[in-house]
Amino acid sequence: MAAHWAAKACSARESRRARNFPFAFGGARSYLDAMPMDPPPDLSSLSLTDIVRLLAEKRPPPVENWNPDHCGDSEMRIARDGTWFHQGSPIGREAMVRLFSTILRREKDGAYVLVTPVEKLSIEVEDAPFVAVELKSEGEGRERALAFRLNTGDLVAADAAHALTIRETADGPHPYLHVRGGLDALVNRSVYYELMNLALDEGGDPVGLWSNGVFFALDGSA
Repeated sequence: MAAHWAAKACSARESRRARNFPFAFGGARSYLDAMPMDPPPDLSSLSLTDIVRLLAEKRPPPVENWNPDHCGDSEMRIARDGTWFHQGSPIGREAMVRLFSTILRREKDGAYVLVTPVEKLSIEVEDAPFVAVELKSEGEGRERALAFRLNTGDLVAADAAHALTIRETADGPHPYLHVRGGLDALVNRSVYYELMNLALDEGGDPVGLWSNGVFFALDGSA
């Protein structure tokens, strides 16, 4: 009986969502509306001290604690270049994309979902859900600190909890940065070239960079 009513509630929310884009999330709309999005910071104008402070102040929604019923497919997709789509059309409002990105979660089976306290919907992710599009580096050698801006405006400092890795994929090796809770960012080509130039200038073996006390190999050797 409980399963019957849960399915009925999900079906009702599916009908409302079909009539109400952007992605009304049924009864969760008021929850999303209550999450104002500040303008993304300008990475080039920030020191690493500023970035550390901003990261400490920002707390993403506790999506790992939310376990609502699964209510179907959001009909949304994140392309490999980080563009978000709904029903085949790009979502043009950056603030909306940033909002949705805060309620993105990866499940134990590797699937991606958008989740609120009352609803959970599947979303397709072609590669990684985020893209690292800008780099900030301060210091040298073991004293270096690296920070990245994502396509959503979020900042991530490379450290023990946010590793840089090189992974073999179907079309060759690609660099990734861990963001949070099983969610990664693909490091775009221009940012990866910046990283490699810094590493080659330091002349280390293996080729790589230190950041916040952790060494990250950039040649796929680790």
